[in-house]
Amino acid sequence: MATAKIAITIEEETLKRLDLLVKARAFPNRSKAIQEAIREKLNRIEENRLEVECSKLNPDFEQALADEGLSSEIEEWPEY
Repeated sequence: MATAKIAITIEEETLKRLDLLVKARAFPNRSKAIQEAIREKLNRIEENRLEVECSKLNPDFEQALADEGLSSEIEEWPEY
């Protein structure tokens, strides 16, 4: 995957904590740690967005919509 070099500003305390993780070999370097953190955050945001949209659905309405016309269609289905 292609990568791009960027510059960021980060709080000193956060950087110290990050450097401790790199020193403990939790990550090979700062860049990999930040990449993973961003990837995880983006995934959580996307999952949360799906959860929020699903919570807007009305289960009774969705079931009725799924069942709509089903009874008349059953008669048209071939028997096996």
